[in-house]
Amino acid sequence: MDRGNNSAVTDFILEGLTHRPELQIPLLLLFLSVYVVTAVGNLGMITLIGVTSHLHTPMYYLLSSLSFIDLCHSTIITPKMLVNFVLEKNIISYNECMTQLYFFLTFIIAEGHMLAAMAYDRYVAICRPLLYNVIMSPQLCIWLVGGVFFMGLVGATAHTGCMLRLFFCKDVINHYFCDINPLLELSCSSTYINEVVVLGFSAFNILIPTLIILSSYIFISASILRIRSTEGRSKAFSTCSSHMAAVSIFSGSAIFMYLQPSSVSSMEQGKVSSVFYSILVPMLNPLIYSLRNKDVKTAMKKFMEKRMFW
Repeated sequence: MDRGNNSAVTDFILEGLTHRPELQIPLLLLFLSVYVVTAVGNLGMITLIGVTSHLHTPMYYLLSSLSFIDLCHSTIITPKMLVNFVLEKNIISYNECMTQLYFFLTFIIAEGHMLAAMAYDRYVAICRPLLYNVIMSPQLCIWLVGGVFFMGLVGATAHTGCMLRLFFCKDVINHYFCDINPLLELSCSSTYINEVVVLGFSAFNILIPTLIILSSYIFISASILRIRSTEGRSKAFSTCSSHMAAVSIFSGSAIFMYLQPSSVSSMEQGKVSSVFYSILVPMLNPLIYSLRNKDVKTAMKKFMEKRMFW
């Protein structure tokens, strides 16, 4: 291949999830269904929150931002992956690969920090209920969402900038999208700086939000246990359990992928792990927050009744 973009390759080949022909069509149908549910669920959540006045609160403003992140995150990854199930070779150009990497990292990092912002919101709601409207002001919510996307852009710029300096002499990516670790395996130049950046930023962007979430829920749990009313305690636990379920799936799979020593992890394990945080989590989030949230279910019922009446 001709040399271009500081690399000996101009195109990469995505190997995909499996080489077994008998699994191609079943997996295509499975992940196509997952993507449809993801798109409908997240668009529905954004629309429902937007048109329902009593959901115009900080909690649901952050939830709609999470749905936007999940929708973008899934759209960057899944459609290209689906192509791999119907074509013999799924080719992606160097520029497309770097673009996919950049936006994937932007939204995956933003999701981690958004979950931390949502945990802080729940902490204020349960531990400082009388000051909730003062602390979680519209200005603070805008700053929180802006900060979340800023962290995503900073992390993505650092990782992608380091990736652009590498010289690639191999073109087969052992993955279903352009992720950091599979790309580093293709480099014929030193990846030391990249590995340091990955470790540093991954530790910050995964562990810091996780610590914020855990700290918030330690205080939340203590406050809930002090609630005398069984109904009030049950409602508080129900509100928080949805968020903790989403956090556990996302953080667990991300930690497994990015914070393991390279000698321990493998690309095949990495593929399975990345399916959780890049494909399943964006689908599960709207389901978790809608099925376990009475306000959302009530708003959805009223919305559907209005549509049927019209």
